[in-house]
Amino acid sequence: MKLGVVSAIFAQQTFEEMIAIVAENGLECVEVACWPQGKAERRYAGVSHIDTQHLTAEKAAALLTICHEKGVEISALAYYPNPLDEDLVKRKTIIEHLYTVIDAASLLNVNLVTTFIGRMPSKSVAENLKEVAIVWPPIIKYAEEKGVRIAIENCPMYFTEDEWPGGQNLMTTPNIWREVFELLDSDFIGLNYDPSHFVWQQIDYLKPLTEFKEKIFHVHYKDIKLYPDKLAEVGVMAPPLTFMAPKLPGLGDVDWGKYVSALTDIGYDGYTCIEIEDKAFEKNEEDVKKSVTLSTHYLRNYVI
Repeated sequence: MKLGVVSAIFAQQTFEEMIAIVAENGLECVEVACWPQGKAERRYAGVSHIDTQHLTAEKAAALLTICHEKGVEISALAYYPNPLDEDLVKRKTIIEHLYTVIDAASLLNVNLVTTFIGRMPSKSVAENLKEVAIVWPPIIKYAEEKGVRIAIENCPMYFTEDEWPGGQNLMTTPNIWREVFELLDSDFIGLNYDPSHFVWQQIDYLKPLTEFKEKIFHVHYKDIKLYPDKLAEVGVMAPPLTFMAPKLPGLGDVDWGKYVSALTDIGYDGYTCIEIEDKAFEKNEEDVKKSVTLSTHYLRNYVI
């Protein structure tokens, strides 16, 4: 397995500066944030280290040269919006940009895009599955034609009251994965597997690895600290951030030894990237850089 980091944490850095920091930490890869140019709508969104809308073969070659000189590979191109947004105008804009990310992944020979399947928060799971069957087949077909796989992260995207009650990403549980993979029967759609989202949902984050091993295209390392005393006060129907907090790997409740061991058990040898969303390390740019160094140092106990 190759160890890397998600570039969204480096919002203030250019692509070249970001790659330099990745290399300085001895990391082998990076999942590159590719949001549209412009203002971020939410935390960690809006970061654009590659402008996919204006990427040319010449620009792609220049980016790959920077990576090659630093010994860093691009694990995937990342864009995490809500492709099932209930605002159809907004949905159209999101999907149009997703196509540019797929194009860029092909142009860069990365051939992997990490994203969300999306969700209509006010609709039921059954209604959302019907919408997936309408919206996603053309996207998957286009990705197949480009030779680009799509990895869906299992984050519910339910953190704030405006995402209540269903969140903005349907692909949150093994049961729903089975249904979506049956609807979208393609070798080009799989998972970006993040154990932390299962911690606060109180789902076993090890067991699904075996069943879905052929569908795991990319892996995240993010930790979650669950606060039982707070959970006892607000219950599981409350916004999750009222009873849990994202943490650096090793500072939360994921058993990283067991998790990495389970990945080796299923023969996973692909890209694995640290995703940092720990507010305790966001005071300034030095804190952000420190969070990458600390996370890398910790995970090198398991990923070498």
